[in-house]
Amino acid sequence: MTMDELTTMLNTDWPSLVGVAVIGTILLTGVLIAAQLAGWTRMDVPLLLGTTFVADPDRARVVGFALHIVNGLVFALIYTVVFALMGWATWWSGLLFGGFLGLVSLVLFVPLLAGVHPRMGSPRSGPGADTLLEPPGLLALNYGPQTPLVTLLAHLVYGAVLGWVLSLIVGG
Repeated sequence: MTMDELTTMLNTDWPSLVGVAVIGTILLTGVLIAAQLAGWTRMDVPLLLGTTFVADPDRARVVGFALHIVNGLVFALIYTVVFALMGWATWWSGLLFGGFLGLVSLVLFVPLLAGVHPRMGSPRSGPGADTLLEPPGLLALNYGPQTPLVTLLAHLVYGAVLGWVLSLIVGG
């Protein structure tokens, strides 16, 4: 990376990037919630994240939604740095990154929740008296057979939106 490219990255319109990251994450979360309401999945990401910290499901959804927005901001920052280092960005490269993030979420992040989540049953121990959530399992299939597809679709939308906007900032 040249000094000019680094300067361009550091001079990025950060407030706009934050706004786009929030919009992209809201779209991602919206796709997941719409799929849940349509009966395509039982996975509720705000509930999964929020109940890590709050027992009440209604309050947990609010906390979880906020946490998901923060996650979206962190990944938007990572996308920005990666695309700046590459020197280019496009909607389709964002789409590829989004697909990768969706796969990592399904294969790694979501299944590992059972090991650290205080209100989730374990795949080894089963549900207990103090568990609120069932473990998601590999690819979150315990939340329905369409959950992996829905999750990937949501992350593809997120990645494409970020890639498109970053193409305007970084160049494509």
